Amino acid sequence: MKIIPGAVWGLILARGGSNAITLKNLTPFVGRPLIDFQVLAAKSSGSLNRLLCSTDHQGIADRCATLRVEVHSRPVHLGAEGTPVMAVIEDFLQDICAHEGAVAECIALLQPTSPFLLAEHIQWTVDALLADPDAGSAQTVVLCPQNHHAHEQLIIQDGQANFCFPEQRAAAGNKQLGAKHYLYGNLLVFRSLAALEQQTPFAGPSRPIEIPYAQGFVLDAPDDTKLGQALLAASLAKLQNS
Repeated sequence: MKIIPGAVWGLILARGGSNAITLKNLTPFVGRPLIDFQVLAAKSSGSLNRLLCSTDHQGIADRCATLRVEVHSRPVHLGAEGTPVMAVIEDFLQDICAHEGAVAECIALLQPTSPFLLAEHIQWTVDALLADPDAGSAQTVVLCPQNHHAHEQLIIQDGQANFCFPEQRAAAGNKQLGAKHYLYGNLLVFRSLAALEQQTPFAGPSRPIEIPYAQGFVLDAPDDTKLGQALLAASLAKLQNS
């Protein structure tokens, strides 16, 4: 596959199907369709040479046209619930390469369910990846709350609750002394060839960019809309300005 050195494209993954919220990627959030916030951040970042959306839904394609985002038609069989993200990415890269002859060195994976993505998050993550030729990807991360830490997690078997990692928890002594754990934030940028070779967009080594916890908010269920609005009202998170 031919690569365009130094090029970075933004890729929005927005299928039409959704179990939790009907047509989730177009659901209204503080007055705009959810997908809009990825576009606002991407266009404000100055880090992307091109912005495309992979979708199987005409309504999403129409919204992208309004926002002046290129649309890549996703095959119907790649729009099903449970379809691996890597399968969609691989189809996108191969199809673009077949029609245009080359693809960008790096792809910024933009997810509409992360409305608090900011232009600077894209800038920082792209810069981190381009600065390290040995890295396969870079990603934003948020610090895992102590009560969500792996040492505090439980499993229930035969009606009994047990810690998942009892030995590690006992060794830590106090939960405040346990090793810091992090969660995925709101953005992943990967090298195209590394993702294809490793068959994961989280191609390693992956460079972390820490962002505030609330900025990693994911809108994935009906009640999440209210939670996101509450975070904004409390000034714990912010949106990309239009």
